Amino acid sequence: MPQTPHIERHFTGSANVRDIVIGMSDGLTVPFALAAGLSGAIDTTSIIVTAGLAEIAAGSIAMGLGGYLAAKSDAEHYLSERAREQLEVIEKPEVEASEVAQVFQSYGLTIGESKPVVDALRKTPVAWVDFMMRFELGLEKPDPKRALISAVTIAGAYIAGGFVPLGPYLALSKASAALPISVITTLIALAIFGYVKGRFTGAPPIRSGIQTVLIGGLAATAAFLIARAIS
Repeated sequence: MPQTPHIERHFTGSANVRDIVIGMSDGLTVPFALAAGLSGAIDTTSIIVTAGLAEIAAGSIAMGLGGYLAAKSDAEHYLSERAREQLEVIEKPEVEASEVAQVFQSYGLTIGESKPVVDALRKTPVAWVDFMMRFELGLEKPDPKRALISAVTIAGAYIAGGFVPLGPYLALSKASAALPISVITTLIALAIFGYVKGRFTGAPPIRSGIQTVLIGGLAATAAFLIARAIS
């Protein structure tokens, strides 16, 4: 009988999804809380829109820069650790070979079973260092473009999320009229975002959606009540 080919489908865009989650979650929540808070104090949407746009601009730049610096730090850490491993392979080959054997033994291989593999790795220093980076230190080689991609992804997601709660204030002149629409649209967006995030990350989608809505709703409610109490 003909065999059905086995096709594995694994999600490999975890870094990009992480950046989108970081940017979108803050982009939906922070401008939402800001607009709701100002709505508790004033009823002129022009002021809220101005503050909201300023916050989106500042927030996207800050978040994008944070993502850029984090990715650059990861790359610098990887290069530093790789240089150290390359030096140790030359200066302490027996110690490094013993560490390779211990890695294989942690997977259930005996000393005798792991020895041929260890000897083969010792003949190819580049592969040896690659192995130590991956399996001893748990470090993957970073994409050299990762820092810029991360910055743009986080900033873009923040801007996209920020315009959801701010949209009704752009269309209406009274905050009292824009606030309910902003609340409804933002909570729906948070629910959809949380559900999709759960599907991509493997978390229960419905639970992820509920958690996202609760976090965003609580932040906006707290900001609104504080502003209302102060005003």
